[in-house]
Amino acid sequence: MKYQFIKQHARIFHIERMCHVLQVARSGYYAWRKKPLSSRKLEDLLLKVQIQEIYLQNRGIYGSPRITQELKARQIPCGEKRVVRLMGSMNLHAHYVKKYRKTSTPGAHPPKIPNRLHGLPSLHTPNQVWVSDITYIWTQEGWAYLAAVLDLYSRKIISWQVHHRLTQDLVTGCIQAAWRSRKPSLGLIFHSDHGSQYTSLACQSLLSSRGMRQSLTGPNHCYDNAVMESFFHSLKTEWIYARTYVTRQQLKQSLFEYIELFYNRNRRHSAIGYVSPDHFESFGSTS
Repeated sequence: MKYQFIKQHARIFHIERMCHVLQVARSGYYAWRKKPLSSRKLEDLLLKVQIQEIYLQNRGIYGSPRITQELKARQIPCGEKRVVRLMGSMNLHAHYVKKYRKTSTPGAHPPKIPNRLHGLPSLHTPNQVWVSDITYIWTQEGWAYLAAVLDLYSRKIISWQVHHRLTQDLVTGCIQAAWRSRKPSLGLIFHSDHGSQYTSLACQSLLSSRGMRQSLTGPNHCYDNAVMESFFHSLKTEWIYARTYVTRQQLKQSLFEYIELFYNRNRRHSAIGYVSPDHFESFGSTS
């Protein structure tokens, strides 16, 4: 008698858990048991399970376009409109928390360095053009400043550094780390805005000694560095604004998780055929 009681409660728990995942009422489940669903509705239920799994695996960051691409990569044919409808019925939405706003501090007398991105032909390999920028993130210890270097071909973040002060050392350290990691050929274009850290003599000297050609965004042409801006926007709206950081060290650990474990390795990027930067560098845009 006791065994039957336990078995019955385990069965009820299993049913309730399944109904929670599929976002259906228990009454709907029992109605289905009496009258089987159509093949279309059954497919929807199975898709919901896959959609929720992808959504949770990607930390609630993916919206319908990337979930659709992930379903296709799993050999599950499904149009984006259907994914939108099913996500809406499950109340699943990509986590975008706040509007991102960027500020920059130009140097007082920026050097006359051209914008080498204008008229640049299509890129076919990594380490032809790197772009870089700085942003700031609040912690309970105070502001933390993040500098990053991104490969324009693959959109991969190849180096990043965090410091409690906004100095030229933050930028030069990030450039050194990127150079040690990739050892690019001579002639690589290094592009940034006119921030004083990038126009400093220390930065110019370092780039020259490493055989890199510096490129600066033209005055009043803020969109010239849009790829780097886009990365910071994704980082903040998908990750940073949903969290509170007590210390800068805690922030560094969180940035490592987003950049190294998620963004570079797994996040599907729309500009490179909805594959990750690591995948694109290894195999191209073919999933």
